[in-house]
Amino acid sequence: MVEKKSETASIDEKRVGTPSDDFDFGGDSMLPPPPTLTPEQQKKLWRKVDVRIIPILALMYLLSYMDRGNIGNARLQGLQTQLHLTGNQYNVALTMYFIPYCIFECPANLVLKRFRPSRWLPGITVAWGIVMTLMGLVKNYPQLVGTRVCLGIAEAGLFPGVVYYLTLWYPRHLLQFRISLFYGSASLAGAFSGLLAYGIGFMSGTGGLLGWSWIFILEGLLTTIVGIIAFFVLVDFPSTATFLTPEERSFIIHTKRYDNSSVGEEEHFEMRHFWAALCDWQVWAHILAYMSVVGPIYGITLFLPTIINSFGHTPAVSQLLTVPPYVFATTCVYTFAHFSDKVKMRSPFILLGLLFCLFGFSISISNASSGVKYFGTFFAVSGGYAAFPGIVAWLGNNLAGQYKRGIGLAIHIGVGNFSGAIAANIYRSRDAPRYLVGHGVELMFVGMGLIVVPSIVFTYTRINKNRDAAQQQALSGGDATKYSKQQLRELGDRAPDFRYTL
Repeated sequence: MVEKKSETASIDEKRVGTPSDDFDFGGDSMLPPPPTLTPEQQKKLWRKVDVRIIPILALMYLLSYMDRGNIGNARLQGLQTQLHLTGNQYNVALTMYFIPYCIFECPANLVLKRFRPSRWLPGITVAWGIVMTLMGLVKNYPQLVGTRVCLGIAEAGLFPGVVYYLTLWYPRHLLQFRISLFYGSASLAGAFSGLLAYGIGFMSGTGGLLGWSWIFILEGLLTTIVGIIAFFVLVDFPSTATFLTPEERSFIIHTKRYDNSSVGEEEHFEMRHFWAALCDWQVWAHILAYMSVVGPIYGITLFLPTIINSFGHTPAVSQLLTVPPYVFATTCVYTFAHFSDKVKMRSPFILLGLLFCLFGFSISISNASSGVKYFGTFFAVSGGYAAFPGIVAWLGNNLAGQYKRGIGLAIHIGVGNFSGAIAANIYRSRDAPRYLVGHGVELMFVGMGLIVVPSIVFTYTRINKNRDAAQQQALSGGDATKYSKQQLRELGDRAPDFRYTL
């Protein structure tokens, strides 16, 4: 399957199975030097990895998104009435999910490598599945809030953990499509949630429980089962992946490690990695871009059934009408990701997604007919979902090395998700049916993104040009680099040969 490099190649001059300063394959594995693969062999290898790790991650994330958002469906099945929720209590219950979810995302990412992905990710899946099941048995408002808090804590480690996990497997210009493969399940979750809620609604009264209770119980049990299966399916790191040959493991580790820089990335954690991520302008600029997409996503996810119900449909029909916008969104997610990886650019597709949101929410806030507003929900839903993988992949592409990337992504996602707490409170019952405040705040988020994203592109472009000029000047002057290989590894994305992805 593989073609070994020439014996004269410098890499093959190293004794097979002997670690070196240039090639640290990670873990305790003694791997052969990386082989040369033809483009077709590389595609076959990446497909092999995809088939093994993506489906289970996508299923776990589908259930995660469905479990955090199904409260919107449960609201139409008697949740608000039976628990006597008044005023803004429903919105507070939504908000209390996001506070612990945001707080615990960064710490969760720091422990991922220590506790191993194959144990940590399935473990938290089982934990939130149990919480979700118990949510179906709550009897009052305080219990609902308490279970929403526990759900936020349990789910906090999944998304940033999976994104960081994928950055350890895939080179940066293959990353967005893989993030989209599992994140696309989030948009599918909206469709499945509506279909399941419609079907489960017919169980109302079974066992003395209303439909909303059965939504939580059955979906929670399903999550728990998938989490248990994931213990036996999910693998850890490329260096320990037994489904790959030693040569294949060596190729993946070498490709990923030397993806960002000619001298590779540092592999060992030090506190300076934390401070480097915390003080990097990129992280904080990208947080604003992240919020501009996540705010609209959570707003439409949590309230789409309510918004459609305000058009005058029955609860059952409203549940079914949530499905088509999510199907359209899933198509956009995969289409955007395919072309983004193909042209090796993120920002144009993020901007296109924001323009979709601008169009969709502008229709929603208008005084148009219900049919036209329903048409607008297709763009409001698809714009945010399609732009989101690019937002995450973009920062992941531009942070190096491993630990700075892991910490930076966790801060990025953790702080950025506070926009979800805002979105949970902007669609108020008293604003029905136009929801001027809710749609207006969503447009504010979109407007922020349309300013921040071009600003980031401008800054990246300027830095890349400066580095190109400096490198050209050094080459023309015959000057050797003033940095050692170790210093270049420590510089990470600040290294003179690192170029930011636009």
